[in-house]
Amino acid sequence: MGANMKIRSTLLVAALLLAPAMAYAPSAAAEPAIYTGRFSSTALQGYDPVAYFKTGAPAKGSKDITTEYKGATFQFTSAEHRDLFLADPESYAPQYGGYCAWAMADGNHAKGDARYWKIVDGKLYLNYNSDIQGKWDADIPGFILKADAEWSALNH
Repeated sequence: MGANMKIRSTLLVAALLLAPAMAYAPSAAAEPAIYTGRFSSTALQGYDPVAYFKTGAPAKGSKDITTEYKGATFQFTSAEHRDLFLADPESYAPQYGGYCAWAMADGNHAKGDARYWKIVDGKLYLNYNSDIQGKWDADIPGFILKADAEWSALNH
């Protein structure tokens, strides 16, 4: 038996032994509490969460002014914004961990894009893109109720 055949046989045996365990594994890994993307730990694609509330527009934060929250790195345009966030992160962090609010209402996880946002009742919501934001705008209160229920079920 050649080296390649031994490797294939070993891999086949390993796969057969692991198959029963995989049948009981969750179908998908749990989503992180804060959306950061696959290859980064940066939340909001580097946008300052406090800027939405203070200037009414997204603003890119600095890699030199950051804090960690729920396993993600948030960037800020100023130390003042970072300090405001640290004093009350729940007031500034995006809802549903930065996942798309419209998708969350449908029980799905899609990235929220920091450029497609809205503040509703003092909370920051993100959407996947402008088309999705248009759909979300059609019934914001209804989608928030559904998304809140979905998010709550995921986190309890």
